[in-house]
Amino acid sequence: MRPHPVIADVTARIVERSGPGREEYLVRIRAAAVRGPARGRLGCANLAHGFAAAEGAEKESLRRGGKPNLAIVTSYNDMLSAHQPYGDYPPVLKDAVIRAGGIAQVAGGVPAMCDGITQGRDGMQLSLFSRDVIAMSTAIALSHDMFDGAVMLGVCDKIVPGLLIGALSFGHLPTVFVPAGPMASGLPNGEKAKVRQLHAEGKVGREELLAAEAASYHSRGTCTFYGTANSNQLLMEVLGLHLPGSSFVNPGTPLREALTRAAAARAVAITEHGGESTPIGELVDEKAVVNACVALLASGGSTNHTMHLVAIARAAGITLTWDDLADLSAVVPLLARIYPNGSADVNHFHAAGGVGFLVRTLLGSGLLHDDVRTIAGPGLGRYTAEPRLRDGELIWADGPAAPLDPTVLRPATDPFAADGGLKVLHGPLGTGVMKVSAVRPEHRVVSAPAQVFDDQADFLAAFQEGRLDGRDLVAVLRFQGPAANGMPELHKLTPALGVLQDRGQRVALVTDGRMSGASGKVPAAIHVTPEAALGGPLARVRDGDLITVDADRGVLGVVDADALRGREPADVASASSAWAGTGRELFGAFRASVGPADAGASVFPSYGVAAAPVREASRVR
Repeated sequence: MRPHPVIADVTARIVERSGPGREEYLVRIRAAAVRGPARGRLGCANLAHGFAAAEGAEKESLRRGGKPNLAIVTSYNDMLSAHQPYGDYPPVLKDAVIRAGGIAQVAGGVPAMCDGITQGRDGMQLSLFSRDVIAMSTAIALSHDMFDGAVMLGVCDKIVPGLLIGALSFGHLPTVFVPAGPMASGLPNGEKAKVRQLHAEGKVGREELLAAEAASYHSRGTCTFYGTANSNQLLMEVLGLHLPGSSFVNPGTPLREALTRAAAARAVAITEHGGESTPIGELVDEKAVVNACVALLASGGSTNHTMHLVAIARAAGITLTWDDLADLSAVVPLLARIYPNGSADVNHFHAAGGVGFLVRTLLGSGLLHDDVRTIAGPGLGRYTAEPRLRDGELIWADGPAAPLDPTVLRPATDPFAADGGLKVLHGPLGTGVMKVSAVRPEHRVVSAPAQVFDDQADFLAAFQEGRLDGRDLVAVLRFQGPAANGMPELHKLTPALGVLQDRGQRVALVTDGRMSGASGKVPAAIHVTPEAALGGPLARVRDGDLITVDADRGVLGVVDADALRGREPADVASASSAWAGTGRELFGAFRASVGPADAGASVFPSYGVAAAPVREASRVR
């Protein structure tokens, strides 16, 4: 089907805008490609180091140079439920690669931190920066020139974007992402959210809260709500970097292992040696990026991807903007209701038809580009199929032609909402984004006096002391951007804001920080840029300023904009304590060089885009 006019127009302008950067990127990765095993370029001493630890047939294959060698880059640790399954993957992958005619080595590991554990803690201030550390760690793992392809093991929030950015820096290598799958469904997310609000109100104690959390997050696998981790999985599949239908198969099942083995075999097949060479830098092109944006919007995915997708695109020489996302959102319907946008979890979404049906209905409406490359072969239509085991053999069969549960998943002809799950807001306070898919229409426009905070602890203290009761307000939480303190998620605010809203108060949040990928029912204009620490307008807001947050019209306004402009900005140095402790002092260089949220909040320069100057240390604490 011919693409929808807006899809075509947005794609065309991204192609035009990205021309010099994309050309520079492609020239570089094509120059890096070589015929024959990559390790054939190494000197004898270099190569001997590369296979010294191998044994038997593996060592002989590495020495002789006749087979493609795949790098395994893993985010395994056994503390985090989503990444714990990866401990078993390397032997399985290696065996499958050997059976497919290749060799594989674990090339390196990347850190994997959990935003769920660090919420409200100092460690959360390292979370966003961990994405770029992961990208650099991936580059180090691939830097040995031993590899003809790569297999990436990662699931959660910053890990997958970091792995992908790192892999794109070696864009000449074919690369397959291998998911681990979500945990089985536990305590419904809606019930968990109710207990959180009751605890915020002091109506239940810590034991009741811990019991609810433990019943929700109860086993190995990804958390089952539709936050950044599961948005990652859906996007990797729609980008064509996962095998079709593999994202949401539970760990420890025969189908999960069969898909893992098939991913390894496919990684061999798409090397030059395998005859279907598919370099990741060629696969992730402008059309693929637009497809990822559409899938994010149609599913009501994580707001974090308004930064991650921009950063991923730039790593491939492509310039994606928030306005592109806003224009796509205007025509992409909301087709999924997954918590916090509904009561279902990702297991219910998968059972209702999952990614396969989502791709089918979006393709059928001209909202996705079919003419893209994927690890499964040419054409996104391959991703309407779903994997099954038949007599122990992995096959792909046609996925459902209609959703199996219309309360969870809908066709594009009968959506939950006519537009996508994200909005971009502009105005005298800057530019921000809002996840509207979980916000009821009656709460999407709030005009109220500002209550200004420079630290989330101050907001929570005001809530506990009753200072926010009985009145409408727009909570302005500033000095939370990447240059100020690493842009931590502010998910701890969600229960308190929800309580105020449920009491009948009209409330909204405006911040240059992040909310969780599971941003909920309270309207929150987040990622506001320019950030306060760099003199952005939020630094000039005072208590009582009348602010409007209007998701319907895309407005982030203040009544007296002239008075705002005439004020001296608040001093960033007065906002909370010095940025040190819990390892934060090691990331001072990141804070001094990080780009704005709407450019991906990255410390890396972009192809065809001038690098941002390093800011003087005096601008940030």
